[in-house]
Amino acid sequence: MKKKISKIPFNGTKEQEAALQAAIAENKHDKSNLMVVMQKAQDIYGYLPFEVQEMIAEGMDVPLEKVYGVATFYAQFSLSPKGRYNISVCLGTACYVKGSGLLFDKLQEKLGIGADECTPDGKFSLTSARCVGACGLAPVLMVNEDVYGKVTVDEIDGILAKYND
Repeated sequence: MKKKISKIPFNGTKEQEAALQAAIAENKHDKSNLMVVMQKAQDIYGYLPFEVQEMIAEGMDVPLEKVYGVATFYAQFSLSPKGRYNISVCLGTACYVKGSGLLFDKLQEKLGIGADECTPDGKFSLTSARCVGACGLAPVLMVNEDVYGKVTVDEIDGILAKYND
């Protein structure tokens, strides 16, 4: 099986790496602080790319598999970068029944990315949500904090156009 590589190259800076190494040095004496270091890493980078997971594993002297396991178990961690505009489509029952799956498919097609990916220019990312608590507006999608209800596939272009700055 071929490993999937992110469409966005890792662009960590020396300053970010120094901040991460400081967090590791502060916590490496206690392996139970792994999540603390991972949270700091996510604050520094905005997500936990493979390269950062490797630095954490090496610095904390824990297997890379453990870092990856924690990162994928807890919803607070993201393995992919978020775009300037994160589009979240509700795929909860009410929204899905009303066509949110079609919205999600159309956004993937339009943006040229899959779930939990970011466009190469860093402008848009696409995620799914289980419920955003707006079932009466189904199907719902959000762009950052902007909520769009009763969305149809035909409205996707217009919604995306609002974020072309």
